[in-house]
Amino acid sequence: MHTSILPEGWVQPKGYANGVLAEPGRTLYIGGQIGWNEQTQFETDDFVGQVRQALLNIRAVLEAAGAGPEHMVRMTWYITSKTDYTSNLKGVGQAYREVMGKNFPAMSVVQVVALVEDRAKVEIEVTAVL
Repeated sequence: MHTSILPEGWVQPKGYANGVLAEPGRTLYIGGQIGWNEQTQFETDDFVGQVRQALLNIRAVLEAAGAGPEHMVRMTWYITSKTDYTSNLKGVGQAYREVMGKNFPAMSVVQVVALVEDRAKVEIEVTAVL
């Protein structure tokens, strides 16, 4: 289905893949998900809590399409604070594994000045191949 690509001699990445080779199939593009619930209400302003909720939102969209975390091939994170991200890596990793398991797509993390929703601290986009 999907194969992680690691060039010879490269160090194995932790929590992501440098490349993912996907077999042809249906492609699901998941728009940016933020840390609010299905009723568009924020339950926390905690960075890790918002990451967990954004990941739960992504998993819900995957499931609605008949997919799961194992179908993800690309993930882009937009964060409003590099410090919030780097100082919470352990909690972010724990939340990720609890929601997504050990499914690590190709990933980028980008710090942005702001997100459209003022309380949002993270927005995550996903591409999945079913």
